[in-house]
Amino acid sequence: MAGNFKPTYWSKYCQTELKKDLILANWCDYEFEKEFKLGDKLKIVGAVKPTIQKYIPGQDLDIENLGDNSQYLEITESDAFAFEVDDVDRAQSIPEYLTTEFNEAKEALAESADKFVGSLAQNANADMMSTSTAITTDNALSVIDDAHIKLYKNDVSSKTELAADLNANHIVKLRSKLASLFTDNVEFVKRGALGKYANTYLRMSNNLYNDGTDDYEMIRTKKAIAFAGRIDKLETARKEKGFSDIIKGLHVYGAKLVRPKELYVVKAH
Repeated sequence: MAGNFKPTYWSKYCQTELKKDLILANWCDYEFEKEFKLGDKLKIVGAVKPTIQKYIPGQDLDIENLGDNSQYLEITESDAFAFEVDDVDRAQSIPEYLTTEFNEAKEALAESADKFVGSLAQNANADMMSTSTAITTDNALSVIDDAHIKLYKNDVSSKTELAADLNANHIVKLRSKLASLFTDNVEFVKRGALGKYANTYLRMSNNLYNDGTDDYEMIRTKKAIAFAGRIDKLETARKEKGFSDIIKGLHVYGAKLVRPKELYVVKAH
């Protein structure tokens, strides 16, 4: 029964390729990712900005206790796949056979992870969320400008790269205004973007949170949301009633809005 199956090799392949398929989840802070399992809590130690004070020769400086603003990222999500193969050992000897099957599986896993990250938009601060807005050609760009103003007022540098995850309608409305920015430039494509405006990658996603009326489009820094995920298990089993092998995989992950001042939500329809 799949005596030569290579779980370590295929787990690494799925993990690496899965990240390439993520859109919403790839624009996150992965700094805290490490070995973990479902139910674990990953401690995120946040830096506290010290107060800047004037230095006067001969006078003591005020010494601050910056304290600790740690947060915890919980690994709450678990998505699995299972498919059967006539003979796993033989399949591994055929170039691209299992690669194709695993590609289908990890694309589905990416969709699920993106939807989870998209759902975090509903946790945005009230003052970082627009009113319900009908996106038209006239306002398709101005709502992004509004987001920039909010973020800049929250001390996000204009030099910081942002991602704007928009719905299909918004992207289409933008094309007529930004035709010169929509390009096949490989650096944009690597980030899942269709173009770039004011240091913001413009990306399309079908996995945005929807409240029944509006899609919650997200414009954010890469540190606004923390994400950690990995292929936790990949194993084979023999089909009880039949003559084939079953390959099962488990993707565990978690995400949290850790810097709410660095996420702006456009409620778009």
